[in-house]
Amino acid sequence: MGHSQAEKAETHQRIVDVAARRFRELGLEGISVADIMKEAGMTVGGFYKHFASRDDLVVEALAAVFAENENSELVSQPTLKKSIQTYLSEKHRDDLHSSCGVSSLVSELPRSSDDAREVFTERVMKSVSLLEGQISSEIEGNHRAQAMLIYSAMVGAIGMSRAVADTKFSRQILQSVAAELIALFSPKSSPSSNG
Repeated sequence: MGHSQAEKAETHQRIVDVAARRFRELGLEGISVADIMKEAGMTVGGFYKHFASRDDLVVEALAAVFAENENSELVSQPTLKKSIQTYLSEKHRDDLHSSCGVSSLVSELPRSSDDAREVFTERVMKSVSLLEGQISSEIEGNHRAQAMLIYSAMVGAIGMSRAVADTKFSRQILQSVAAELIALFSPKSSPSSNG
């Protein structure tokens, strides 16, 4: 007898979950379909019962990563300062298996399918919009362009902090970029007049 639809859906989701976690940790080309299937408790032959191609798995895994990120502490911060501090933290740097999919995979998406790039684009646009909404109305200028600058700096800084071998320098990258962004985009207090 064949698997029921519920069992098939459960198996499908297990494969997507493994791929989502492993792609963040190892990159899109860092793990094979065979290894993903093995980790999901299946044979590689069963892959095509669930996906037409590896690209289809990549698209679904990216969507799963971004859906998970949507509810994570990286996204759900109340202020721009807190968003910057949380994103540019050592905890985020070190936690690859649940890290931001944008920072984990940004360098690999240019070589991915159009569908994967569409999913990635949607996540980047949402993140930029979130940051744009956190910029104080007291800050002059184009808030959308400023949000793009902030997000680009954060993604670049977290990537560089992961790539360097020197732990102290890695920490300095995170702290320096966070401090500069916060200073640039914090409303300036007007000097108080003392009679």
